[in-house]
Amino acid sequence: MTSTAPAPAAHVDPLAGFLSAAEAAPDRIAVRGTDRTLTFAALARRTEALAGALRAHGVGRGDRVGVHLPRTSDLLVALLAVWRTGAAYVPLDPAYPAERLAFMAEDAGIALLLTSGRDAVPPLPAHVPSLTPDATGPAAPDAQVTAADAAYVIYTSGSTGTPKGVEATRGGVASLLAGLTGLGMYRAEPAVVGWSASVSFDASVQQWARVCRGDGVVVIDEATRTDPARLVALLDEHGVTDLDLTPSHWELLREVFGDRRVRLFMGGEPVPARVWDEIGARGVDALNLYGPTECTVDSTATPVAGSTPHLGAPLPGVGVHLLDEGLRPVAAGVTGELYVEGPGLAHGYVRRPGLTAERFVASPFTPGARLYRTGDLAQYGTDGTLRFGGRADRQLKLRGFRVEPGEIEAALTTHPGIATAAVAVRHTEHGDQQLAGYVTTTGAGAPDGAAVLAHARTVLPAHMVPAVVHVLDSLPLTPNGKVDHEALAALRPAATEAGSAAVSAETGSAEPGLAEQVAEVWRTVLDRDDIRPEDDFLSLGGHSLAALRVTHVLRRRLGIELQLRHLLDARDLAEFTETVRRATRADAPRRPALVGSGAGAR
Repeated sequence: MTSTAPAPAAHVDPLAGFLSAAEAAPDRIAVRGTDRTLTFAALARRTEALAGALRAHGVGRGDRVGVHLPRTSDLLVALLAVWRTGAAYVPLDPAYPAERLAFMAEDAGIALLLTSGRDAVPPLPAHVPSLTPDATGPAAPDAQVTAADAAYVIYTSGSTGTPKGVEATRGGVASLLAGLTGLGMYRAEPAVVGWSASVSFDASVQQWARVCRGDGVVVIDEATRTDPARLVALLDEHGVTDLDLTPSHWELLREVFGDRRVRLFMGGEPVPARVWDEIGARGVDALNLYGPTECTVDSTATPVAGSTPHLGAPLPGVGVHLLDEGLRPVAAGVTGELYVEGPGLAHGYVRRPGLTAERFVASPFTPGARLYRTGDLAQYGTDGTLRFGGRADRQLKLRGFRVEPGEIEAALTTHPGIATAAVAVRHTEHGDQQLAGYVTTTGAGAPDGAAVLAHARTVLPAHMVPAVVHVLDSLPLTPNGKVDHEALAALRPAATEAGSAAVSAETGSAEPGLAEQVAEVWRTVLDRDDIRPEDDFLSLGGHSLAALRVTHVLRRRLGIELQLRHLLDARDLAEFTETVRRATRADAPRRPALVGSGAGAR
């Protein structure tokens, strides 16, 4: 089946939209960050000055500029300034390993790097200069661009072992903003938008680019984003009306969200049926957004309402097609691969013409148009709704991150002691997903799993590092000789019988019952038995959402004040346990009696 929404009205270039907003309401707040607050007029002046400095260094239309900045108001200044020169920005997240950043900078062929001057700069070709966002230069007219000019290059996980750069267009961003406006997903009045996503992920575009339609942007730093109490306090303080988040993040925000009238833009991963039902029952104003990076963030959208999760309607001008292997439409109720057509399609992959030709194919429905082959499976239900049905390949979505297992496997085998590697997904008891690595070694002097993980952290971003690595004699194979990923996923870490005893011994006689409770919460949330006092949370595969589960469970059970930073700053389990012990003593008058060791983590 196919579905194409009517074409939208003529698109306004996003930069032109920003300048119009600055002229119409110069004193309205455009961006609030942890560093400063800027009105639309001030933001226009700052971006003009930085664009002048970029031009003075030779940056112009068609160039690419690396942006190596934390999420602050300066980041928004940098992105708009790059657009004013006619260039495209290339996000280079300071949290990424230097080796990965160097590859991205060279692969994209950046002409200049914008950096804070404080963070370590990734290795760059000798001819690439760098500037800070407060640089100034002479004013000049903004570059004249078309819808086909590049807006940004964002790198996503690559199945062949290296990340691939997706080059999206200015017209694609314009159609995104116009399309969500046309479907009524944006408020008619100026909104206040929480910017919570890393600029390295395309979801950030739908957030920060809202300033181009006159909305204000509140920059949410990582510490606030991952702490529910701090996040809702910030929403209240600045009157945030719109917030992007993944369904996984909602699971941790739900208990403190209350009846706030904040519109939630949910995307990055499928909305589970229980989350869909809960949001509907609570009357939360929420939207479900679907779209791959190659189609400029969002291709379909719908309010979270009704009895069954679905993807909603295509944005104006977007075509959604469910096709079989011969590019023929499938009937209602039949699963097909989802193809997307429309103005949001990216140019393709930087320096990857073969892959571009494989994924962006000629449309059999519109002469001269292209379809993007998403790899997602879907079907139309009897009620006419479009329902997500999984993947046609091994690509994963973990907590909103797009992950190609092949890239992780290739990274693991760059360790000199590793012969082969495979990656599978484990499902924990509380519904989380974890990456698990499985390797075979080259022989003498073989590394253990901890050494392989330490190596992985030097070459992969945090969201792609497995929670655990198992060293095997050989990888299980299917009858046709391929790696049996289902058999791998069924393997569990070997239990360490000394784990619980070691925890109690480490903390001595000072509340061993409490120490065991803390350790048990870690074991339940991380779905591991082999946890020792000297283990640190992140090295065991913990992430910010898992850390929130730990602190949430301990707060509720023990009636104590415990913050996310207490866990993330702790050197190991023993140090975190001491922090919890001090908190229980400080809150002793209102703390309930200690209960049994079952974690009850959700």
